[in-house]
Amino acid sequence: MTTTPGAPDPSPSGGGPVRPGVAVVFATVGYLALLIFGLGMTSLIIDEAVIAQPGLGQAPGAVAVAASLAAFAAGLFAVVRRADPRPRSAPVIAAVTGLAYLVGLWVTALGTGAGLGSATGVAARVATSWFGLVVLVAAVLSAWAGIELARTRSARPRWSWEDEDDV
Repeated sequence: MTTTPGAPDPSPSGGGPVRPGVAVVFATVGYLALLIFGLGMTSLIIDEAVIAQPGLGQAPGAVAVAASLAAFAAGLFAVVRRADPRPRSAPVIAAVTGLAYLVGLWVTALGTGAGLGSATGVAARVATSWFGLVVLVAAVLSAWAGIELARTRSARPRWSWEDEDDV
């Protein structure tokens, strides 16, 4: 029996790869959770705000997260929809995600009234601090997990009494 590229692998155990859309959703939710946790804990540990510029409000951070989520999901979907996704794509997805975070932060800081120098300073500070590392690590871990979800060929967990052959 032959299968088409990208189609689920028919196996006697009923296993197959996770659909690309499902893998992207799970990995994106995981990225968001890791990002929020990581930024919050980093802020708590080093006793600094992610965006230390007074008067900017919450909009730059929220837009930066939204932009990074969109970039992460789009990049991961582009990788996992291929017939044979490779985990080596995870650092590239993380780099694009980190860049989208910084661009979203910079553009929104400009839009909220910060000058060009202040907006650039805020983005540069995030990029060169622990916060930038948190964005990259959360993205690379989540991208790797999403790619591996799409590559995995397994069945759902089963109890021994569920096997029809053992009866």
